[in-house]
Amino acid sequence: MRTRLDSDEAGFTLIELLVVVIIIGILAAIAIPAFLNQRQKGWDAATQSELRNAAIAAESHATSNNGSYSGLAAVADLEAQGFNPSAAFVTGGSFDVTLNTAATAWCMEAAHAAQTDVTFAMDSATGAPVKDATCTDGEITP
Repeated sequence: MRTRLDSDEAGFTLIELLVVVIIIGILAAIAIPAFLNQRQKGWDAATQSELRNAAIAAESHATSNNGSYSGLAAVADLEAQGFNPSAAFVTGGSFDVTLNTAATAWCMEAAHAAQTDVTFAMDSATGAPVKDATCTDGEITP
């Protein structure tokens, strides 16, 4: 059997080191997925915010055009109304605007550059972003 260390010897036993490594592993297994989930929630929130800001510009456009959304076919048209898309949607992401045939309704789709597989859509009827939806003829199609 092993005797206790003399007073001039210092260090940890192998068992003590293994316990510490196991505890660190457990904490990492809990923390890493939680951190990744928070990043995805942040990207989702940025996408929804971008759509809401674009909606304000679309309504401003309609106010200036007697309630019509005609001429609102691209992000550049929204920029003329004060919308300033962030780089996460211009470079690597996506942002699309569609109108119905009568130009009385709009629908917008956006995907963040960090997660292009998740798309949010928002239309003039719902007024709120919807996850994993697309736009067809100026309205959301789930």
